Amino acid sequence: MTKRFGFTLAEVLITLGIIGVVAAMTMPTLMNSTQGAQYKAAYKKALSAISQAVTLNVALDEVDFGDIDTTNTMTQILSQRMNVVRTEDGAISDYSIATTANGVATPAAGNTTLFFNDGIMFSYKTNIGQDATGANKCTKDTSIVGGSAWNAARQSACSGFVDVNGTKGPNKVVVCDGTNTGTAAAGGTCKVTNPTDIYPVMIFDSTVLPSTDAARAVLYGK
Repeated sequence: MTKRFGFTLAEVLITLGIIGVVAAMTMPTLMNSTQGAQYKAAYKKALSAISQAVTLNVALDEVDFGDIDTTNTMTQILSQRMNVVRTEDGAISDYSIATTANGVATPAAGNTTLFFNDGIMFSYKTNIGQDATGANKCTKDTSIVGGSAWNAARQSACSGFVDVNGTKGPNKVVVCDGTNTGTAAAGGTCKVTNPTDIYPVMIFDSTVLPSTDAARAVLYGK
């Protein structure tokens, strides 16, 4: 008689069951990690695109964010060099920030939001950088702001946020893990294990930078 070696049906079913349990346990972590990597890449792409747009604007028109006024608005500067497919003033229908932090709130009256062709959106105060004289500026040049130091108040005025996947969820502002704060470069301990989709930024002259510890940790972290 010929002996045939193989697995019984019960053994196969038990093996498949074990594989299913392990997959169910690891898939959420794997999906969060993959999604976080996508958010991080899109965030870096957004900052790079905005920075390149204003740099090109300086080269061709000699106008940057420090020259913002009623003619050279933020929207005008970015629309000239980037593919803006839609602009919203005030609240955005069917969009709200699920988890807010660091002063970032759902766009409302007084906000302008730009939607780019790659799905990224950028929202900022319509009268961004307005100084005491009423002239709209967003600059570190103290001569423009009456010789006063460029402090946290002005930095707050020249601010906005990037949502790397537009109106899609989860619409959460990036924060440090736990209670950790401060970037590693500054001796802090801020780490962001799972990046989210909203990143606060500060804008001045021809520069766009992350304005929070968490946003900086994602940009400069490994």
